[in-house]
Amino acid sequence: MSIPRLPLLPLLLLATAWCAAPTAWASEASSDDAAVQRLRERLAERLAERTAPGRSVQAGAESITLRAESGASAAKGAAPARASVKTVAAAAEPRARVAAVPAPPVTPWSYEGGNGPAQWGALRPEYALCAQGQRQSPIDLSGGLPVDLEPVRFHYKPSAFSVLDTGRTVQAQLAPGNHIEVGGRRYELKRMQFHRPSEHRIDGRQFEMSVHLWHEDAQGRHAVVALMLDKGAAQPAVQMVWNNLPLEKHEENAARVMLDASTLLPADRRYYTYMGSLTAPPCSEGVQWVVLRTPQTVSAEQLELFARLYPMNARPLQAAAGRRILQSQ
Repeated sequence: MSIPRLPLLPLLLLATAWCAAPTAWASEASSDDAAVQRLRERLAERLAERTAPGRSVQAGAESITLRAESGASAAKGAAPARASVKTVAAAAEPRARVAAVPAPPVTPWSYEGGNGPAQWGALRPEYALCAQGQRQSPIDLSGGLPVDLEPVRFHYKPSAFSVLDTGRTVQAQLAPGNHIEVGGRRYELKRMQFHRPSEHRIDGRQFEMSVHLWHEDAQGRHAVVALMLDKGAAQPAVQMVWNNLPLEKHEENAARVMLDASTLLPADRRYYTYMGSLTAPPCSEGVQWVVLRTPQTVSAEQLELFARLYPMNARPLQAAAGRRILQSQ
């Protein structure tokens, strides 16, 4: 009796179906029982030829293992060949697998090396202003127009604060309740950040450090007060921030004392002002800078402590590009 060559998977399913058939078939003897028995034996032989014992066959990304049973089992009325199926459903219909979508990589930027300021604009599309902007910061504040500017009104008071090491600078975050008034607008103090050396320069002079006091108004506009720090006497407010540094980068530590930002300010509060940008990616423009002309001092020890954390975290000077710089009298 000749058996046509069939694909392997239908043979497996047919063999599985015979194994699951009721054993009553064996008792319903008829004249063609011998022919059926021979058919089963030939199927077992064909399966044994196509699939060696213990060999795995891939079907729809699932593994099916076949084994031929001994002739002794066939003599007892069982099928001579039985398919041991690990995942029958998967063999009949392969299961679709959905790959997890990875999160987009975070593009790092730095103050030096291959991801330094010269490359910021190329790192991500949203950083394009770092290379293409026309009102970028910091700049050298020289040749300012001396005018009768309204004084900046500082409304600072002792406030709760926390200290965050961002991985690029030390940042003190203040509780609500502090603000300034400049140009007829009110800006709430949000945080202060430290840079070494100073990012802005005054008449070409760069200072040991600077601290930026970031403010924001109700419409989301920014005003930043920049204060130069020179080497000299210790600064209590700076020391208070240093005393509450977190133990690790990217961690935040809530201080148990109050910080009065007004103690950072000099008695002489004359200033330069101009329109610029953030000094780090994404370099967004439309930031009003208020740079106090008189520096404050920090001790050599305070400078050294910050230098051990961040030896250099200042963006290079940007072109003034004809911007108007005003200087209060």
